[in-house]
Amino acid sequence: MKYVFFGTPEFAATILEKLIDVGYIPEAVVCNPDEPIGRKQILTPPSAKIMAEKFNISVFQPLKLRDNLEFFDWIKKLKPDLAIIAAYGKIVPKEILGIPIYGFINVHGSLLPAYRGASPIQSTILNGDEETGITLIKLDEKMDHGPVLGKSEIRISKSETYDTLSAKLAEAGAELLIKTIPDYIAGKIKLTEQSHAEATYAGIIKKEDGKINWLKSAEEIERMVRAFYLKCGVGVLVVKKLQLEGGKILTAKDFLNGHKNFVGNIFS
Repeated sequence: MKYVFFGTPEFAATILEKLIDVGYIPEAVVCNPDEPIGRKQILTPPSAKIMAEKFNISVFQPLKLRDNLEFFDWIKKLKPDLAIIAAYGKIVPKEILGIPIYGFINVHGSLLPAYRGASPIQSTILNGDEETGITLIKLDEKMDHGPVLGKSEIRISKSETYDTLSAKLAEAGAELLIKTIPDYIAGKIKLTEQSHAEATYAGIIKKEDGKINWLKSAEEIERMVRAFYLKCGVGVLVVKKLQLEGGKILTAKDFLNGHKNFVGNIFS
């Protein structure tokens, strides 16, 4: 089977590696361009690119897919049987969706139709859900709208962070894909329409979403910390003032001036 893998972050890289391990080696990997990261803005390749290059797989990083004739011609000449997409980060236009014989299988990090969109993992933690999962759908023109090939459920622990839950979902997604692909290609899977009236949405996370509103309950703030834990893609937690037990309220600047060794520490 000839297929192309579309995906960008660590979630995608994990799935890609698991597919390669069982012999599903893609003809090429399509991911977002390298981005400047950190204070020094060092140009950094996405995780899926690093994984692809580890196995000497060709990588394409188009700035856009829509009206990109060069990319369209490339994938049309390749004539893939299938495309797999996991956290790619771009909408795939209709003319590209129709190229693979078996279409695109999308690996989505929620139990659709819940949390369609860009941040399903963060949203399920923020909302205090007890369960989430992976849904495989056949991609169509609308966002996370296509018919379902299969689902895998996961319980969410009370200490779950974005990083830990994302890793679990990626593992589950890879396992479900590996079991599903042969039956899907053989025509043994009946696609199931989503209940579109029950759809909920998880939008793109913005930097300001990570700012704590201290009028919220302790439970809500604690979920924010776990949802935006470390590398959440976009968004940070901003502490403007703080107070050590028994001490006075300090601005972040005054606190750091008095605690020179604080910066760079990691607290669990």
